[in-house]
Amino acid sequence: MKPKSILLACVLAGAVSCASVASAQGGISSAHISRSVTVQLRHTSLGTILTSASGLTLYEFTRDRSSQNSCVKLSGCPAAWPALQSAGTPTAGPGVQASLLSTIRLSGGVKQVTYAGHPLYLFSSEDRPGGTSYVGQQEFGGAWYALNAAGRAVK
Repeated sequence: MKPKSILLACVLAGAVSCASVASAQGGISSAHISRSVTVQLRHTSLGTILTSASGLTLYEFTRDRSSQNSCVKLSGCPAAWPALQSAGTPTAGPGVQASLLSTIRLSGGVKQVTYAGHPLYLFSSEDRPGGTSYVGQQEFGGAWYALNAAGRAVK
């Protein structure tokens, strides 16, 4: 193996290791943080649901109460179900009710996007836009459902 290839492999291994440590400690990947998040609607096999700007399904967690993220208090939960974060004011795409969009503050001053009072999450293993195979997943003592434009659970 060439020296440059070995160096690149070591750098990549270190980066993955650091990301794993941050996730294990409840840190949320910066890949899910942006200046201003747009929440959109997408037609799927389950109906029309909320998605991120890149088309990934947004989820609610049934253990959350009154605009509070309970996932951050559960070991491993934030790594599997990262909060949808925004440094700015979230934006409503066509059909999304801007009046239902808001944010809540998490530890460290991070803002999580909410819709109709439901904190919004992504699923870390979801890799295709409009995927719905994780809707209804029972994990961390609650269920994970998609939301429609009215802010109701899609099961």
